[in-house]
Amino acid sequence: MRKTKNILFIMFDQLRWDYLSCYGHPHLKTPNIDRLAQKGVRFDRAYIQSPLCGPSRMSTYTGRYVHSHGASWNMVPLKVGERTMGDYLRDNGMGCWLVGKTHMAADAEGMRRLGLEPDSAIGARVAECGFDIYERDDGMRPEGPDGLYDPGGALKYNEYLRSKGYDSDNPWHDYANSGIDDDGNVLSGWFLKNSDEPANIAEQDSETPYLTRRAMEFIEEKGDQPWCCHLSYIKPHWPYIVPAPYHDMYGPEDFLPAVRSQEEFDNAHPVFKGFMMAPVGRAFSRDDIRDKVLKAYMGLIKQCDDQMGVLFDWLERTGRMDDTMIVVTSDHGDFLGDHWLGEKTFFQDASTKVPLIIYDPSTEADVTRGTVCDDLVECIDLLPTFLEAAGGDVAAVDHILEGKSLIPVLHGTQEGPLRDHVICEYDYSASPLAGKLGLDPAEARMFMIANENWKLIHFDGGFRPMLFDLKNDPGELVDLGESEQLQPVIDELYEKLFAWARRPSQRTTMSRSEFIGARGKGSAKGVLIGIVDEGDVPPPISANYVGRKAEDRRERHEQAGE
Repeated sequence: MRKTKNILFIMFDQLRWDYLSCYGHPHLKTPNIDRLAQKGVRFDRAYIQSPLCGPSRMSTYTGRYVHSHGASWNMVPLKVGERTMGDYLRDNGMGCWLVGKTHMAADAEGMRRLGLEPDSAIGARVAECGFDIYERDDGMRPEGPDGLYDPGGALKYNEYLRSKGYDSDNPWHDYANSGIDDDGNVLSGWFLKNSDEPANIAEQDSETPYLTRRAMEFIEEKGDQPWCCHLSYIKPHWPYIVPAPYHDMYGPEDFLPAVRSQEEFDNAHPVFKGFMMAPVGRAFSRDDIRDKVLKAYMGLIKQCDDQMGVLFDWLERTGRMDDTMIVVTSDHGDFLGDHWLGEKTFFQDASTKVPLIIYDPSTEADVTRGTVCDDLVECIDLLPTFLEAAGGDVAAVDHILEGKSLIPVLHGTQEGPLRDHVICEYDYSASPLAGKLGLDPAEARMFMIANENWKLIHFDGGFRPMLFDLKNDPGELVDLGESEQLQPVIDELYEKLFAWARRPSQRTTMSRSEFIGARGKGSAKGVLIGIVDEGDVPPPISANYVGRKAEDRRERHEQAGE
């Protein structure tokens, strides 16, 4: 009988849901990820909680909305008191390890205040988002006039490349993420014009195969110990460049057309238009640049899928497929020119909807193998799922975790839909656009709420909302936010959004059951409020206050004689 002993939590960075063949891409074939979908459940309506690496991942790792954990943008520290995946799983006898990226910034000030040394066992986990580190590689080693973006980025990977003869002070850039011309000049992958160049690196030495090998080394070393391994790939995130033969596998005949319209551009909401007019939006609105990027992006995904084949075949040979839950997802998508945008920082499905495939080896999951779940799912659901798979009690921490376990879906016991709406948030207060719009940091925020039929985007700062009809306009091209006829729909979604905003998300030190258990309990510790007579309470409650004797120590005031 199979059972879930381990969890392999695979996250790709910036992978669009519709660029996998099991989700319908007509030309980009991903047979290995498709094979996992046939072994498990494919979720068709899975949504992230923020369209940016850092806050999205912090929600996944904490099981809480951005509004709750507060790490609202890249490099905003996660509060030292937030419990994360490793905390929950280790409490239930399962180690929790990282191979790859987290994009987490440590709360150094909070750690200093509490006396947590970064090199202590507890301090190291707090500084690394709760994970024990096998290899952290955020895959980012850019450098500019202000220095390195991430001084710790790609350090071990750069050491590996140098050991293979890639001679440079930064081989991550000069080889793994750049091309080269006939004169030996580096063609930087940071420049989109070079995206169709082959990366100047042997394919087996590039980032994706490297992390696959590191994950297999980790699993082999752990033997029979229960573990959760967060295998967090850097690609297909930019820089958009990929080694041969993947750089030239796809051309314009394989590209999906950009989902955008001139009317959408001309009539864009002012905040939406601001994102369109950002440099990355203007770049991806150029067909020549989009074509170069898509060649690399699709090649990167094909390489990722081939590495899934390497990994899954190895898991089957070693017997690990029989006791390991496997999850494949992404932290967000990529607009790739859709809606006149690049990157991911808005709320159409190209960015906020992600692939999610879960394979559960337990016999209870046999009834759902190869099925598709159409329920609305959030990435904060993964942590409760892992906790239940590890044998933990999700109900005992439901005052902290805001997601829902997907185990009932995997085992075919879920009754009714998981939820009737999903939430996504974005804080752009540190962006140039917030300055251009004259917004205070408290105002430069957006919230998305979506149900099966509608998607509402609320903007702080006095802007009107946006509204999309998901049934009749699945491409989300027509903004109905000014429609008087649809005001009842807008009002209904706002009511749910306001209810969500009022939830007691910061009440994390006492559980729901503790609050419920306290109801109706009379004070047994001597606090009697509103009690008129000792007979109004049971004798044990008033026992310490009746029948007692004491010396009269009141000051005597005798009336003066005549």
